[in-house]
Amino acid sequence: MTSPAYVPAHPVFCTIVPPHLLEHLASSADPAVAAAARRTLVADAMNRTSRVLSQPAVTRSAGPTAPAEPARPRRTVYDAENGTDLPGTVAREEGREATGDATVNRAYAGLGATFDLFLKGFGRDSIDGAGLPLLATVHYDRNYGNAFWNGEQMVFGDGDDEIFLDFTLPVDVIGHELAHGFTQYTANLEYFSQSGALNESVSDVFGSLVKQYTLGQSAQDADWLIGEGLFHPNVEGTALRSMKAPGTAYDDDVLGKDPQPGHMDDYVRTSRDNGGVHINSGIPNHAFYLAATELGGNAWERAGQIWYDVMTGGALTPETRFSEFAAATVAAARERYGDGEEIQAVLKAWGAVGVPTD
Repeated sequence: MTSPAYVPAHPVFCTIVPPHLLEHLASSADPAVAAAARRTLVADAMNRTSRVLSQPAVTRSAGPTAPAEPARPRRTVYDAENGTDLPGTVAREEGREATGDATVNRAYAGLGATFDLFLKGFGRDSIDGAGLPLLATVHYDRNYGNAFWNGEQMVFGDGDDEIFLDFTLPVDVIGHELAHGFTQYTANLEYFSQSGALNESVSDVFGSLVKQYTLGQSAQDADWLIGEGLFHPNVEGTALRSMKAPGTAYDDDVLGKDPQPGHMDDYVRTSRDNGGVHINSGIPNHAFYLAATELGGNAWERAGQIWYDVMTGGALTPETRFSEFAAATVAAARERYGDGEEIQAVLKAWGAVGVPTD
């Protein structure tokens, strides 16, 4: 196999909760909600700036390597103890027994679930294809309402217990953030405009696949929600995003309404959130959902394999747009499966969301 090549790193700081949602909460009439959202926005801004100033080289790997020993996860979960110094104090290491902290144990299990999907589903040894240790920090800051990948590790807040609960509760949130690392080590999609929306979508796709793989759900059985169980029971919403029906995940007096489109006719042009990366990701998200449910069975086996092949095949550039990504999925489907139902499902899916494939 060709050795991985070094490529320039783009600033990577990716959160599960989009800035537009936190900005809406920051203007809430409820002082507790507003204060927590403002605190989270400030923390995210500081981390984003820090990431730009101290980004390491990124290794781009075309696929899994042949390990010298059997692939196994190498997990470490740290506890920030409600501070902001990373990574924090070691709370649980690989192979150690569960602790008395449920948050630590959920993070550990979620790292393992993501590792298992990539290894058993796609033959990939960790997110970089070369056994990268998986690191996570829990109990970050106070009332921190987000989770993020900073280019090196995952970080989880405990939520504010007003809008958000513990960010380790949904396993797809853990899968989503680690999938940003997968993108970083493969296509390295620039976090802006359509390539940024694809970056977010790929994380939703693989986050959802982690959840489905863990629960043993078929494409038809899955709820296709991202972050289900993250909201406080008082919130009028089921999740952060819906791949099945973008724009329907929440509609709440405090949160506002889910702004995601599911078709190019409703594509949102904005300068906020790096060109709407969390909003417009609804379009490729819906395309994957349509392809996966059209094919049926386990979504990671055919639809997921096609998306994985695209990410690792070397055809994408950091500035890839929706139509280029769509064309790449068609090519990947043909290369792996020939001119059968797989390529037809992919063509039908992109057509249904208004993205051309040629």
